[in-house]
Amino acid sequence: MENPNIKRTYSQFASDNYAGICPEAWQAMQVANTGFVPSYGDDIWTERACQHLRDVFETECQVFFVFNGTAANSLALASLCRSYHSVICHELAHVETDECGAPEFFSNGTKLLHVNGPGGKFDLDEVERTIIRRSDIHYPRPRVLSLTQATEVGTVYTPDEIRAAGDLARHHGMRVHMDGARFANAVVSLGVAPAEITWRAGVDVLCLGGAKNGMAVGEAVVFFDRELAHEFDYRCKQAGQLASKMRFISAPWIGMLEGGAWLKNAGHANGCAALLEKQLMEINGIHIMYPRQANSVFVELPEAVAAGLRAAGWHFYSFIGSGGARFMCSWQTTERDVLQLAEAVRMASLAANEH
Repeated sequence: MENPNIKRTYSQFASDNYAGICPEAWQAMQVANTGFVPSYGDDIWTERACQHLRDVFETECQVFFVFNGTAANSLALASLCRSYHSVICHELAHVETDECGAPEFFSNGTKLLHVNGPGGKFDLDEVERTIIRRSDIHYPRPRVLSLTQATEVGTVYTPDEIRAAGDLARHHGMRVHMDGARFANAVVSLGVAPAEITWRAGVDVLCLGGAKNGMAVGEAVVFFDRELAHEFDYRCKQAGQLASKMRFISAPWIGMLEGGAWLKNAGHANGCAALLEKQLMEINGIHIMYPRQANSVFVELPEAVAAGLRAAGWHFYSFIGSGGARFMCSWQTTERDVLQLAEAVRMASLAANEH
């Protein structure tokens, strides 16, 4: 039930980061908030969370918890590269467009090389051309292939696509990193076991998102090749990512994983996005930009329609995904929210056409 003392706003479609903490994560933090517990991750909650992740991925992976996705991606990439190496990613990848140079900073200069590809997914022919384009000492040596799953435009890499990317990377002596800020949404969309789109498909390290899926804070860096995790704990400490009260970052993972809330939340968000896509497709002048495969819908909005929505109090991003408007659904989005937004778009479109 909504709190009647809180003024309702229409900003919930700007980002899944706008949503609050889901009950399962909140309760797990409360349970962990008892007595005196060893610090810096040397506690039962952190060990239980790590074991749950090993069970989910069906392998003895090495797990580290950090505060946010920027740290997870940047430190993971830094652990795979030396300063004279390069990382190949899609031109719209989050590590390229939205990390404020953090991957380069934490790796002491590793260069990001971006390639094209339809629907936010890189074209492997373009990737290979970038890898073999030069091999002289004057050019940063390609070392990592980085995938975003789900992509920045809401599409999803299939198991076959990930395997093909992994095979190509291995052929050229490269490692595979996966930015999984919305990994749970991709798992639900594909209907596969998490292992099938990670280590079994050639992924070496996954940055698994928690905040966008209903947690307050905390991402998991999961090394499937455990040798690559050597001294990663030192990287975390040096970068200010070693939490003293680690149990409050790790315990929510227990709450999310034990009862399947991480997939339930993702499925709910995906379903709301599917409903929104269906509603928007019925409005004249509104065009879907990318196939809706996860929890976001990208649409081309006439400027007058976008202005009308913002004037009415709706918040959404328009700089992500090469233009257009992005509407993002979360675990907290309701069917009512979706229908209200669709009606607002419909009314704004009618008003714009009248002028």
